[in-house]
Amino acid sequence: MINRRKFLSATALMAGSLAGGAVPGVALAENSAPAQSGTGSSPAAPFSFETLINRMKDKAENAFDPATPDLPDILADLDYDQHRSIRFLPERSVWADIPGNYRLQAFHPGWLYDEPVELFEIAGNEIRPIRFTGADFEYRAPLDPEAFKTVELPGIAGFRLHHPLNTPDFYDELIVFLGASYFRALGKGNVYGLSARGLAIDTAIAGPEEFPRFTRFYLERPAEGAVEMRLYAELESSSVAGAYQFTIKPGVNTVVEVDARIFLREDVDRLGIAPLTSMFLFGENDRTGFDDYRPEVHDNDGLLILRHDGQRLWRPIRNPEALSLSFFKEESPAGFGLLQRDRDFDNYQDTEAKYQRRPSLWIEPVNGWGRGHVMLAEIPADKEIYDNIVAFWVPEGGTKAGSEHRFAYRMIWGSNPEPGTELAQIVRTSTGHGGAAASDPDPKFRKFVVEFAGEALSGLGADAPLEPRLTIQNAEVKHHFVQRLEGGSWRVVLDVERKDAGTPVEFVLALQLDGTDRTETWMYQWSGDS
Repeated sequence: MINRRKFLSATALMAGSLAGGAVPGVALAENSAPAQSGTGSSPAAPFSFETLINRMKDKAENAFDPATPDLPDILADLDYDQHRSIRFLPERSVWADIPGNYRLQAFHPGWLYDEPVELFEIAGNEIRPIRFTGADFEYRAPLDPEAFKTVELPGIAGFRLHHPLNTPDFYDELIVFLGASYFRALGKGNVYGLSARGLAIDTAIAGPEEFPRFTRFYLERPAEGAVEMRLYAELESSSVAGAYQFTIKPGVNTVVEVDARIFLREDVDRLGIAPLTSMFLFGENDRTGFDDYRPEVHDNDGLLILRHDGQRLWRPIRNPEALSLSFFKEESPAGFGLLQRDRDFDNYQDTEAKYQRRPSLWIEPVNGWGRGHVMLAEIPADKEIYDNIVAFWVPEGGTKAGSEHRFAYRMIWGSNPEPGTELAQIVRTSTGHGGAAASDPDPKFRKFVVEFAGEALSGLGADAPLEPRLTIQNAEVKHHFVQRLEGGSWRVVLDVERKDAGTPVEFVLALQLDGTDRTETWMYQWSGDS
């Protein structure tokens, strides 16, 4: 667990620190052909996704061969600060010499990134390697640039695509693929926050987690004026081989359409589809143990699940005292995602991290996913550099060696990607010690305040007969009331006494009028002190 969290945080830091500035849309020189190719020869042309699927299906019938070329010592021995000092030169961007909406830049191998990735360009009926050398990078102090002049790169650590996302004449970063199968994207006005993965295997089970990695990428050469970008990837690990197609559509909310074909080499205990990885340190519902001038520190503040019947489940995220796993059983869900609903700077007060601009990420299945569950893992964290929140879909059954799977879905990255609803939303969850303000704190007695807002409630008078639909496990409600606030939002206040101190308390709450839900359903878990 410690090594995994270090890897996640390091990947996040690298994606941000190596990004540099956005690339201007002018004065970009032609990308000359570097001297060293990737780790293998170009696959046979012509390229098609079906060909890639068949290739990975065939590979899954054989044991995984993890052999990758060794990095030269000068690269393998790089530490964090040294690797962070290597920057890609914007004037060396791939496709800078053609009129188009995309530029491609590479991340340098070394430090944690000791398994090089291969890139290929699909241009018409041809597949050509995309090659990089030391000439494509700037080696800043404390590195000696002369020492890297003759170093051959056996591949790259990953890459990023730039696109005029925010203004027509400026090539902003749009999406980054870096480390294992991790990637993350931006909508208009966003800064990097949560990450996604191609696949999760055996996350949060008794044994070790397995990290499949993208080993090869194939990128279609962008046509002049094209807004969409399409690329393909090979994914491999000891238990799986996979073929992925990504169609990227930038915008206010950037859409990434994913078509994943997965072939299992070995039995898998827990197969995680569309994994999301985020950070939650503390927020209005969970501040215990943090002495910080900032009111909240998190990339996302809740998990939303949209059931096929239209019911919406909202689960505020926590930073627990011990590993916490929650399972939400579903059948053909309409979607799920980690969202950042709170967009008010005053609730963060961080001018550097800009948490109010971190993207939400909504997952929308395209083909029927059948039965399974959404799993939420909340991992204790004491620093905001750790990604301690994981959510993904776990299909029911079918995870034996030799099984084949197809999962097609849309990923919607942006400030407001969640689907619309007539139901009032949960806009705030607050907690504190139970009873009156002057009473002495009792660890078994706690207050929960849930605020709902939306058109379904705003027009109701203060005497409207709204009733809570509440179920609770391992606790007794000692006192509760419902009240209308100025502005039209509504609040439910619960004073709860816990029964078994060693068992979490589970809540399910919605507001009803005449027996019909007028709000989303709030789901919460109380464990420890918060």
